[in-house]
Amino acid sequence: MKRRLATLAAAALAAVASVLFVVNPAYAAAGLHVSGTNIVEANGQPFIMRGINHAHTWYTNQTSSFANIKATGANTVRVVLSGGRWTANTATDVANVIALCKANKLICVLENHDTTGYGEDSAAYTLDQAANYWIGLKSVLVGQEDYIAINIGNEPIGNTNPSQWTAATTAAIQKMRTNGFQHLLMIDAPNWGQDWNYVMRDNGQTILDADTQHNTVLSIHMYAVFNTAASIVSYLDTFKAKGWPLVIGEFGWQFASGEVDDQTLMAEADARGLGYIGWSWAGNTDPILDMTVNFDPAQLTTWGQRIINGPHGIKATAKQATIYGTSPTTPPTTTPPTTTPPTTTPPPAGVSCTPAYSVTGQWQGGFQGEVKVTAGSTAIKTWTVTMTYANGQSVSQAWNATVSSSGSAVTARNVSYNGALAAGASTTFGFLGSWSGTNSVPALTCAGTA
Repeated sequence: MKRRLATLAAAALAAVASVLFVVNPAYAAAGLHVSGTNIVEANGQPFIMRGINHAHTWYTNQTSSFANIKATGANTVRVVLSGGRWTANTATDVANVIALCKANKLICVLENHDTTGYGEDSAAYTLDQAANYWIGLKSVLVGQEDYIAINIGNEPIGNTNPSQWTAATTAAIQKMRTNGFQHLLMIDAPNWGQDWNYVMRDNGQTILDADTQHNTVLSIHMYAVFNTAASIVSYLDTFKAKGWPLVIGEFGWQFASGEVDDQTLMAEADARGLGYIGWSWAGNTDPILDMTVNFDPAQLTTWGQRIINGPHGIKATAKQATIYGTSPTTPPTTTPPTTTPPTTTPPPAGVSCTPAYSVTGQWQGGFQGEVKVTAGSTAIKTWTVTMTYANGQSVSQAWNATVSSSGSAVTARNVSYNGALAAGASTTFGFLGSWSGTNSVPALTCAGTA
């Protein structure tokens, strides 16, 4: 995506191609490379991207974001760079970005944002200009093949004459290889990355064949065009049938009601072993796509909670690149509790679950809480937790539960994937709230159905 969201034309997905094209790529000389439909490391270990986009070129002072993104459990960060459409990111700055990625044990996807919407946006650069930008940075990129991938140009063609994408992309890849780059190359689709004219879907083999290193992965950006499970599954099935390597280089959770089926997208990516990189950590002019409030990792938005803590999200599915050693235990994403220790309310007679409440992070006027729900001696099918606050607290967002409020009482009910608990088993849900004066523990009740 861009800081300005493009208007996207809606289109129905065409039938899945039935002819199977198998690509047998050679190994790159070193570093991250494509093997069949997979991205693998130099040692042959598969690497599935689970990452977050960071708008570095507009927020170069937000260097702490690299550590904060790593703290979510992510193994990849896609970094927005510019060669001149915005303030140019110099070789010194890009070298520092790579160092930050390595220090935080993240694979770094470097992307040139100048090309966004070429042909429709008069300010956009060509893919040839983007290739020249990378050539100008060659001194800080060569030797980093284990740690970085190069996304030649972000969303390089708009909706005006998207067919020009094939020739322009072929030429850019060949220019990169002629100039000695051996890195994994990532190629965005036209139509502002969403390929609703299916130019990439229908011409992907031409792009892959243009790479003498056979080290190119195609990238789809999934937003409003992909607002149903059927549209997502159909598109991904086509690439699987053709044997082409693919990542979901950007996606969001909604622009408006009913847009972007992020839950299907993440579930399908998880099941298929496809990488995904969500847009974006913070700083959007449309803040609905921000994962944090003002880059604060203690203030995750609804979108941040969905992609980080969801059942097919980053915490549940990301594995650190083996170049950095054994994957560590995922560190917490919020500040530690300041005042309130976990408090357990015993269940009254006949109630089949027990809630345990804790404040996991607190700041002036706001806090993040968590409730652990544990089934009793009998398995339960559903659960409902009621929290009755005594000091005017309110709950604004929640994840892993459906929450409603009535006066001082907040009711949380399980969602589809965490209602059934075996005897003694537990699940958790979290939420963001506000407080003033005192943030005391609410009265808690839990009811389950057997």
